[in-house]
Amino acid sequence: MRGLSVARQVAVPIFYDGATLDAGYRLDIVVNNAIIIEVKSVDALTAIHRAQLMTYLKLSKLRLRILLNVNVGLFKQGIRRVIL
Repeated sequence: MRGLSVARQVAVPIFYDGATLDAGYRLDIVVNNAIIIEVKSVDALTAIHRAQLMTYLKLSKLRLRILLNVNVGLFKQGIRRVIL
């Protein structure tokens, strides 16, 4: 309704030495080709989740990523913003 472009399960290919590889990386939600939203439902966010974020940011060439953990008491406690 607000005119935002939203895509789900966006494939992220890897480019190496002139070849394109499909490594199976998928971005949960991409808004306006600028923001990646990754949705998790875990007890606690760990270093592996942050590493995954950084990999996706570098491969997608996007700068802003929001990690949402929906398995928390208060929703605002589960929001993490990462900028590359």
